[in-house]
Amino acid sequence: MNSLHEYILDAKKRGIAVGHFNVSTLDGIWAVVDAAHGLSVPVIIGISEGERDYVGVREAVAIIQSIRTQRNQPIFLNADHTYSYERVVEAIDAGFDAVIFDGAKLSLEENIATTKKCVDYAHASGRTVLVEAELGYIGTSSKVLDAIPEGAAVGEANLTTAADALQFVQGTGVNLFAPAVGNIHGVVRGGDPALNIGRVKEIADAVGIPLVLHGASGNSDADIRETIKNGVAVVHVNTELRIAYRSALVKSLSDSPDEVSPYKYLRPAKLAMQKVVEDKLRVFNMM
Repeated sequence: MNSLHEYILDAKKRGIAVGHFNVSTLDGIWAVVDAAHGLSVPVIIGISEGERDYVGVREAVAIIQSIRTQRNQPIFLNADHTYSYERVVEAIDAGFDAVIFDGAKLSLEENIATTKKCVDYAHASGRTVLVEAELGYIGTSSKVLDAIPEGAAVGEANLTTAADALQFVQGTGVNLFAPAVGNIHGVVRGGDPALNIGRVKEIADAVGIPLVLHGASGNSDADIRETIKNGVAVVHVNTELRIAYRSALVKSLSDSPDEVSPYKYLRPAKLAMQKVVEDKLRVFNMM
């Protein structure tokens, strides 16, 4: 089995992307794993700080490693949206395959300094751990939103620039870079803004490393495919999975009000998530 970095570099070369899906329950893990297994593609399971606090940091690693070994399946674990150096260290020490330091709200100088510290620790760990960081604010919610979050970089003047991106990548040594290119976390009622494909290409050409598209829930398939063609090699989805899970769970409980076996009333919710993952993976892999 190849390493996560090898799969990502191969995806970039082939003009496709590795799917990254956030989970916070065992149902979510199996939904992602089963969807990727059915399509024979690598996949990344993301667990943010809040999700890690719920699932357990070392417990998540143990589950993914167990499934990966048992199935010989290329599934990888990412510590998504980590806001402090200390929690980056925690994830690396626990055995995560990748970690994201999110210093988007910091100044460029502070973001570079802390990200570099995270990269140095990953190198010193003796393990192959990918470090990603982001530049440009795209919001923090994974909800259905009535409006674009205040301060989110969706206007031309607020997008990540190629010059800042290059300075950031050169100053930190990150493996992956997540820019603000019109993407936002969460889903906006009425439709998310269009992604700035031109800016994606400018940044990809400048930094020379794989880009990561965060907040892809709500974006059109066409927009996502275009970002992949222009340098994005990993695409994040979370909110659409949560919506599918919750809607299917509500229906399941309503249809069977007397059912008390969790594995029975949770199964439709798991399958609803799995269907979303399958559909997204087809888009990311140009199927």
